[in-house]
Amino acid sequence: MVSSSPPRLEQLANSVLQPGFVGTTEVPDWLRRRIAAGLGGVVLFGRNIVGPEQVAALTAALRAENPDLIVAIDEEAGDVTRLEAWTGASRPGNLALGAVDDIDLTERVAHDIGRELHAAGVSLNYAPSADVNSNPLNPVIGVRSFGARTDIVSRHTAAWIRGLQSAGVAACAKHFPGHGDTSVDPHFGLPRVTGGAEEIARTALPPFIAAMESGVRAVMTAHLLVPAYDPALPATLSPRILNDLLRGELGFDGMVVTDGIEMGAVTDRYGIEGATVRAVAGGVDAVCVGGERAEESTVELLTDALVRAVLDGTLPEDRLTEASTRVRDFATWSGSRARAATGTGLPSDIGLIAARRAVRVRPRSPEGTTPGTRLPGTRSPGTAETAGTAEADLPLTIAPHVVELSPVMNPAVDGGTPWGVADPLRALRPDTTSVRLTEPELDGFDEVLDRAALTPAHGRALVVVVRDAARHRWMTEALARLLRTRPDALVIEMGVPTGVPLGAVHMITHGATRVSGIAVAELLTGRAHSPESPTETPEKLPTG
Repeated sequence: MVSSSPPRLEQLANSVLQPGFVGTTEVPDWLRRRIAAGLGGVVLFGRNIVGPEQVAALTAALRAENPDLIVAIDEEAGDVTRLEAWTGASRPGNLALGAVDDIDLTERVAHDIGRELHAAGVSLNYAPSADVNSNPLNPVIGVRSFGARTDIVSRHTAAWIRGLQSAGVAACAKHFPGHGDTSVDPHFGLPRVTGGAEEIARTALPPFIAAMESGVRAVMTAHLLVPAYDPALPATLSPRILNDLLRGELGFDGMVVTDGIEMGAVTDRYGIEGATVRAVAGGVDAVCVGGERAEESTVELLTDALVRAVLDGTLPEDRLTEASTRVRDFATWSGSRARAATGTGLPSDIGLIAARRAVRVRPRSPEGTTPGTRLPGTRSPGTAETAGTAEADLPLTIAPHVVELSPVMNPAVDGGTPWGVADPLRALRPDTTSVRLTEPELDGFDEVLDRAALTPAHGRALVVVVRDAARHRWMTEALARLLRTRPDALVIEMGVPTGVPLGAVHMITHGATRVSGIAVAELLTGRAHSPESPTETPEKLPTG
């Protein structure tokens, strides 16, 4: 700590940090000391999670140090899951819910997430993403968004917040002022939003307004440059965006928290200390850190930086006090909400219900279809896209060979989270064979595809699984090569779909969750359920 710094400044600096840490059973000694010194909150990541009972014990141990401690998590469900990072999510993500476009379903799925988080002792969830994914090649949002239409994103953002908070867990709308129209991952560079202020106000801001109207009390900033509002500073550091726009024009008076402050978009320019000080000075109340740097030295570094900034006049003390007060007010509000939510309902299979309803089947392109033929798992050519149900001739009649083309995911998605169709299909059809291929493994392109994909599929149904194919040239080229040889192949897109005809039967899951894979496997094997049966409908959500 800075020598001879006033204890009050140390406590204020601690109070605005929300660090991650390493551990699943014991609270690290350094973290206990920080909580005693006024730390405002902590963040759980996949590394902290083994199972529900373990997480509940860990959060209880944290709150034994401070009952009002904010315990946060980044549980979007879908592709970005922490609770189920090692198993795959049991609930689909935002794009699937937006595709179904049933507000009640979205609210119920979010309530189910909140029920589990509340039981685990979590009080703040860094979700939902309120970003409008207007750029289909967006490398970091994609299926995390409810869609490309502002109206859909707005109403589902509001429903998701209502559902989560009805279970006693506070929501956090992100990434303000909107990360959907970007083409750079902020983990590695600085994204730029090129639209004008009127366009942004019309397309990107309405979901955040809907979030505020639905009762959200936390907003997460985006590490991106929006020249229409501030040509110099990224949104996380910009008083023009945080004070003038968010608090002034939109009237938000809750807690503003940063996206992970160690991301390259801000640290490459200002360093982690400089980014932290500038964020708080610019209007941020809480700094999230520790997704990648979860150690005491980082927290000490940031605390010292904040104290020094007050002492040298870079950061006004009243701004730090204001941030600390907002964090404390949020902790009081979220804590009382959590304590009031005693009966949040029983476990539900609403996630699988939603995943089934989100699956779409597009028929093979008419020009590539032999008249009179019907492919396994399709409707006849020319019929409309269908959702969640199948005709009687849908099941595969011969054993399938599944080829999964696997991209490198952005850091927001845990790379170890299981996904795909092969395993759930094998559970229903044990004669399923499969291979998963990555870009480096396709170095000898044609030879590898022949040996690993096409030869094992001889005499079998070929199922090709892709994930955001439009964003990966190697994947689209591999898919095209497979379809030239096997035009009868069935293609399953588990990422963001495009309108480009693939020339093959095409299933779209709108996400790569475990339940999405199960839903597709059910369709392929003829074990599809009705979208929702009365026995599967959970009880009515509580209000308030």
